[in-house]
Amino acid sequence: KMEDYGQFLALLASTLLVGFVSVILSLVWVFHYREGLSWDGSPREFNWHPVLIITGFVFIQGIAIIVYRLPWTWKCSKLLMKFIHAGLNTIAMILAIVSMVAVFEFHNAKNIPNMYSLHSWIGLAAVIFYSLQLLLGFAVFLLPFAPVHLRVLLMPIHVYSGLTIFATVIATALMGITEKLIFSLKNPAYSASPPEATLVNCLGLLLVIFGSLILWMASRPHWKRPPAENTKILRPIAATPEGTEVESTMINSSNADKSDLRTNTEAARAQNIKFDEAGQRSTM
Repeated sequence: KMEDYGQFLALLASTLLVGFVSVILSLVWVFHYREGLSWDGSPREFNWHPVLIITGFVFIQGIAIIVYRLPWTWKCSKLLMKFIHAGLNTIAMILAIVSMVAVFEFHNAKNIPNMYSLHSWIGLAAVIFYSLQLLLGFAVFLLPFAPVHLRVLLMPIHVYSGLTIFATVIATALMGITEKLIFSLKNPAYSASPPEATLVNCLGLLLVIFGSLILWMASRPHWKRPPAENTKILRPIAATPEGTEVESTMINSSNADKSDLRTNTEAARAQNIKFDEAGQRSTM
């Protein structure tokens, strides 16, 4: 049973609300103040950038990070949750890449230099590292080839890099919306605090709150997915990867030595629990 279940639900509801409102504010910003969306090389094409970044790279990535923590999914198979986690991250990556294409096409159409600001440097680095993180996650944790000891070794790195990329994306988004306001608001200027500036500043605050809530939920050890101790065990074969779990077949093993089977079973269970405790915090 999850500790502080009511607190978790309250935080989850707050997180989803803040994330949803952030997406709505990004749409209000581009449609009410920035002429809307299109794909024609105009500033309206650039407007896809903040909308898709906030929707995919912030909101959907945040949900992907905490999907293992949802207690009503704990009865689902670990493999199914891995596919959901990977699928959400794939959607976020696709939206981030499309948002980058929109910026480059707009800049090229207007003869604006590319990749000169700190925002663009860190943003491109975040997309590249996020893509590498996703590919590594597929190769090591989803496909049934990597040995268990490699997964256990790489899991802390996977978790740390996932949370670091997410925090970096939040920071880069704040840099980007500030940069956009400084460039776009001339009369009245950003310093005069027109309504658009107030709206977008509030959007930035919501992004910080959303990121903080996601990181808090992801870092609470008592809210992690519990290990499936006595439900399934791995066969005691060193090459058997996690994700190909099988039920114990002790009933049909009358020809095997019972003491050896018991020893092997207990060793396999200990190995499985150890990996599950390491693997269930996955945050691609």
